[in-house]
Amino acid sequence: MPIDTEAQFTDVYRAHYEDVLRFVRRRAHPMNVDDIVGETFLTAWRRRSELPDDARPWLFGTARKAMLNAGRGMRRQSALAVRVQQSYDATAPHALSTDPTAQIDSRMELVAAWQELTPADQEVLALHVWEGLIAKDAAKVMGCTRAAYAMRLTRAKRRLAGRLGHSAAAAPALAATL
Repeated sequence: MPIDTEAQFTDVYRAHYEDVLRFVRRRAHPMNVDDIVGETFLTAWRRRSELPDDARPWLFGTARKAMLNAGRGMRRQSALAVRVQQSYDATAPHALSTDPTAQIDSRMELVAAWQELTPADQEVLALHVWEGLIAKDAAKVMGCTRAAYAMRLTRAKRRLAGRLGHSAAAAPALAATL
């Protein structure tokens, strides 16, 4: 059932939106539901000439793929937080501590500090810590010069260290590990 007009797409949307929403709500993290449903219908719009007569199963399949992508994204963010935490743990005052409370406090501090960073700072740190890119390659990803990337990385490390409550003297130690 190729869709030729916006009105036809609107009919498909109205007929299946609630079903797709329920499908996604039962399976996805609540934070991602609206994005996944929106991505599903955006894909349907882009591929409207390929929609089958019964669009509902096709929409569910598309939503499933979007959920898998969202899940991979959440796992990547978690993995990044763990890698940043491991780097932080090596330089943190509690690094020698076996006290689980101190370790939990440290992780909570890191999560809070990470969330306070701008998306630009998170991206720069992620390219360095998680992706393991050297400055030249990370600069290509960011679309800037190596020197500009290096400066952004240095500033992002300082901002993260500052949010972690480290003194200025501790910031270089953290920067060396990040």
